[in-house]
Amino acid sequence: MTIKKVDTSSRFERSFSRLPLSVQQAAVERKAVFRDSPFAPTLRTHKLSGKLRGLWSFPVTHSHRIVFEFLDDETALFHDIGDHSIYR
Repeated sequence: MTIKKVDTSSRFERSFSRLPLSVQQAAVERKAVFRDSPFAPTLRTHKLSGKLRGLWSFPVTHSHRIVFEFLDDETALFHDIGDHSIYR
């Protein structure tokens, strides 16, 4: 499975712009891996539960995550990026 298109929400864009440059660069690198193989072992992609049921997540750094959903087999929507507080 490869992801041909990654859309981003306005919330994701706002959160991304507030991150340190080093985390932004790590996110761009992880996005490239995600597009090639969203379930690559290095990404540790996992389903979320509770109020975020239906969404997925993968780590960018030790403390930063991207929360997203699959819109179809070739498209994903990144909802937010940040530390664990994005799960609230």
